[in-house]
Amino acid sequence: MTGLRRLLRHPEFALGVREMAAVSPGLAAWGLMTGVAMVKSGMSVFESVAMSLLVFAGSSQLAAIPLLAAGAPMVVILATSFCVNLRFVVFSAHMRPYVMHLNLRQRLLTGYLTADLSYVLFVRRYAHPGTDTTQRAAQLAYLSGGMALNWFSWQAASLLGIALAHSVPTEWGLGFAGILALLGVASSLASSRLRMLSAGVAGAAAVAAFALPFRLNIVVAIAAAVSLCLLAEAVLSARAPKP
Repeated sequence: MTGLRRLLRHPEFALGVREMAAVSPGLAAWGLMTGVAMVKSGMSVFESVAMSLLVFAGSSQLAAIPLLAAGAPMVVILATSFCVNLRFVVFSAHMRPYVMHLNLRQRLLTGYLTADLSYVLFVRRYAHPGTDTTQRAAQLAYLSGGMALNWFSWQAASLLGIALAHSVPTEWGLGFAGILALLGVASSLASSRLRMLSAGVAGAAAVAAFALPFRLNIVVAIAAAVSLCLLAEAVLSARAPKP
């Protein structure tokens, strides 16, 4: 308990909360839309709440919901969710030096709570892992602040969407609002030409393969964007002047 109090009182914890607060409204809109979509797809309230709390991965939830509603084979649902969440493998590999000083339970909790924007904000502030106890404490406090607000804003909005799903008129267009929220988040992350290229290729591939069943166009979009970006990085590395 003393360690938790020290973490909550650390100045970096408050900073992590403040910086996450700038993007949390968009995430909350996305969570609200996801909560409504789960119930509207035919899932029970219990199933929707369990999915929100246990899965805590908006992209894979939205990818899996229509597949569940359509009665798709479980292997297709799992494969789609796996492909959508592949980015977390990269996140985990990058975050390993930052968290290996924590015990297993703390690392598992960090892995569960880490999301796209909490990761992005963290690595933007801390480009390198801490080398002493003071630096590691500051990094953990900042990461914890961002993760905490991210989790609470998402869950509160998602649970609100589940509660109000049957009361929300379809003409309100929450789905469109959720798409706008996602576009806002995605645009804020497209901070380099390579990222803009990957976003454009993924969008074009998803539209081109839209006729595929079981939302497999998502898998095609991911494969196309990753393949092209790996090729572009290889070409750029080959052309870079040797030291």
